Amino acid sequence: MTDRTDPSTRSLRADLLLALALIALCVAARLLPHVQNFSPVAAAALFAGAVMGRRSLAVVVPVASMLIGDLVLGFYHWQVMATVYAALALPALIGMAGRRYGVWPTAIGGAIGSALVFFVTTNFAVWAFTGMYSLDGAGLLQCYIAGLPFLKYTLAGDLFWSVVLFGSLILLGAAARPRAGELSAAP
Repeated sequence: MTDRTDPSTRSLRADLLLALALIALCVAARLLPHVQNFSPVAAAALFAGAVMGRRSLAVVVPVASMLIGDLVLGFYHWQVMATVYAALALPALIGMAGRRYGVWPTAIGGAIGSALVFFVTTNFAVWAFTGMYSLDGAGLLQCYIAGLPFLKYTLAGDLFWSVVLFGSLILLGAAARPRAGELSAAP
């Protein structure tokens, strides 16, 4: 039996609840009608990496979100799918590394970096594995040019959802702090 007052138990419980909430948000956003690539998955991974005590759970958030969504939406070329999953798990690592830089540099810089890495890696995978483009420099360039409209929405979605998630954390933290003249619940 675990002690409910044990900080590590509370921390694990908080991390699990946050992970489940983020996964639910990502799956719902993927399944509801939306602009393609305007998704909270990378931002949720970035946020999880920045705030969760259990780092392994931060990586689980995007992978589980994608897997559950793909169970409903369907699977596709496995090499491209593996690249997409890896590119969406990377923001969790960026969030972990960004903890020392502060909220907004991590949220904004991480979102921009994540979107660019996602664009470069996933378009490369489409070029290399799907047969949609000739396997030469011209085909690769054609693939990246065709992906530019998606980059716009990926970048916008990553920035929007990062601001929403990190901004919510700041607002909740401000709401939880005692105001001047109020008694604190802490001993």
